[in-house]
Amino acid sequence: MFKYDSTRRRVLALGAAAAAFAAWPLAHASNYPERPIRFIVPFNPGGGTDISARIVAEKLSGRLGQPIIIENRGGAAGLMGTAAGANADPDGYTFVFSLSTSLLINQFLFEKMPYDPQKDLVMVSQIATAPVVLAVHPSVPVNTGPELIAYIRQNQGKLSYGSWGVGSYAHLGGAYMSEVTKADMSHVPYKGEAAMLQDMLGGLVPMAFASAMGVKPHADTGRLKIIGTTGRTRMAVLPDTPTLYEQGLQDDAYSIVGWVGLAAPAKTPPEIVQRVSQEVAAVLAVDEVRERFATMGFTALGNTPEQFAANYQQDLPVWQALVQVSGARLD
Repeated sequence: MFKYDSTRRRVLALGAAAAAFAAWPLAHASNYPERPIRFIVPFNPGGGTDISARIVAEKLSGRLGQPIIIENRGGAAGLMGTAAGANADPDGYTFVFSLSTSLLINQFLFEKMPYDPQKDLVMVSQIATAPVVLAVHPSVPVNTGPELIAYIRQNQGKLSYGSWGVGSYAHLGGAYMSEVTKADMSHVPYKGEAAMLQDMLGGLVPMAFASAMGVKPHADTGRLKIIGTTGRTRMAVLPDTPTLYEQGLQDDAYSIVGWVGLAAPAKTPPEIVQRVSQEVAAVLAVDEVRERFATMGFTALGNTPEQFAANYQQDLPVWQALVQVSGARLD
């Protein structure tokens, strides 16, 4: 009888302890957040990703009742900063605010990476989509996507395209265009978009994919021409410019768009992931926030972790194919 009672007490005690342990994440999440949150932005201050992070952090901080600290860790195409976030404690106080570059595309550009984006990170919210424009120098005698494709075919081996760096969409999209037209265009990579646009303005590079924010001021003054935009939806900042898809260039390479996303270390409590995702969605539903994103050429989104994960898997094979066509490597 004594043994039975003793064993029974131990079983009950262990059961109570297990129940308390299981309930701890829920209780912890209900009090979340209890201290400042960190957004690691794996790019230098002042760029579109950094500005986006600060827009979201400002509003999200008010909703969560805690400061959100932006920590810029630029370098290696976002590799190092994203790795720092992926390897952080999964306690809900560190997130990676980054582009599709470091969260998705890098796994095809680097043979070895300090993190596996599909295993070491959980996608929290797709902040915004980031389509780009296809622009040409005014000396290029075309005004539409089909006209440009025909012009490229007629000038095999004579043309070049610029990019803001190896492995960027400007590189991958240009390489794909060269491949499908069998035009053997030369790729001219730059260290950043500003230098690329400067040479485009001077006529040294006839065409490139680039950001709407970078090209629009020059297009407005006639120094560059915008042929079309990527994606399937027109950009709010360029409502009269048709997408390449509308113009009949319906390959996945022109329909896909980059994005800005929020991710967390893989073992972050699901309750916290859902809470942050919901609060981010509320922030991105605010007209003022949507307008600020639109001025940068972005379209605010703010979807659920499940929707983000589904979009990620849909984009994955397209980006992989584009990297393979380009032959780009960053190792």
